[in-house]
Amino acid sequence: MAVEEPVYSVSHKVGACEIRDYPARVAAEVTVTGEREPAINAGFRILAGYIFGGNVSKQKIAMTAPVVQSRQSEKIAMTAPVIQESTAMGWVIRFMMPKAYTLETLPTPTDARVHLVALPETRFAVIRFSGLTQEGDLIRQTKLLEDYMQARQAQVLGPAGLARYDPPWTLWFLRRNELMIPIS
Repeated sequence: MAVEEPVYSVSHKVGACEIRDYPARVAAEVTVTGEREPAINAGFRILAGYIFGGNVSKQKIAMTAPVVQSRQSEKIAMTAPVIQESTAMGWVIRFMMPKAYTLETLPTPTDARVHLVALPETRFAVIRFSGLTQEGDLIRQTKLLEDYMQARQAQVLGPAGLARYDPPWTLWFLRRNELMIPIS
């Protein structure tokens, strides 16, 4: 089953690390409090409710990949591990909407926790990896990505996002994950 993924262009690549440019896009997102894993599960369920008809027109919206989790917070310094966008308010879980939609054409969510947002063009430093996303794995991947960004003299513009592309039943060694950090 093919799942739509965001388009991007790669301007530089070394091993699993690359610089990507993403065009403007639209997302549905929710902020959830708690520990990282339970938060992504809770956020996923809320957003799945929206795309499976939990909206005023009861319209179903195709699932896309990846699901992105970041820690929501005020501006914070880049430190390891920077795994998700961080804020004292919790975790931001985000589904990218299919490219056929705009903010104006998406149905209004019936759950007030779901917010539709326009995301501007963004440049990211990205590291792609397979396997699990346990804390130790994320620390290692963050370090590799930080080294890559430092060598490229990339300026961090915001918190990192953890992008997951596969359903939870995918075998751990086949899972596709990405750590994405917005840069200048």
